[in-house]
Amino acid sequence: MDPTELSAALEEHHGAASGWALTCCGWDGVMAEDVRQASYLKVLEGRAAFAGRSSFKTWLFGVIRRTAAEHRRQRLLRRMVPLGPRERARESAWGDPAAELERTESVAVLLAALRALPARQREVLHLVFYQDLTIREAADVLGISIGTARTHYERGKERLRDLLSGERP
Repeated sequence: MDPTELSAALEEHHGAASGWALTCCGWDGVMAEDVRQASYLKVLEGRAAFAGRSSFKTWLFGVIRRTAAEHRRQRLLRRMVPLGPRERARESAWGDPAAELERTESVAVLLAALRALPARQREVLHLVFYQDLTIREAADVLGISIGTARTHYERGKERLRDLLSGERP
């Protein structure tokens, strides 16, 4: 793809990419924005190249997922190194986007139920329900077999239904 086509494809999938980045970053809006931007840079600079073996959206979601994992590792390393006063002040200046999302009770209940799911179930459900991917495309994004994705999808739906209805397994 040439740079113009890449830019157009990124723009077309921007909303979906934002939602997936938010999920990959545990609903941390600041980190999700960083991850999405870093992913776009990788794509536009050619460090991540679309080979056409899947849909552009599926491939882009894989880039975002890997970039989020890189950011989590970087955050962990930063926590291991003591911060100076300037870095501590900058970190405390950011608000908590997750807290803002949970202001309404219904959103808080849904987020709690989603957090209670195992990560793989949560990822598959997000890709299928919120990003309109097929289970096969979700499997491709996550790097798992279609059978494993189907299992996580079905178990995740059942567990989420139980959690939202107040039943205990």
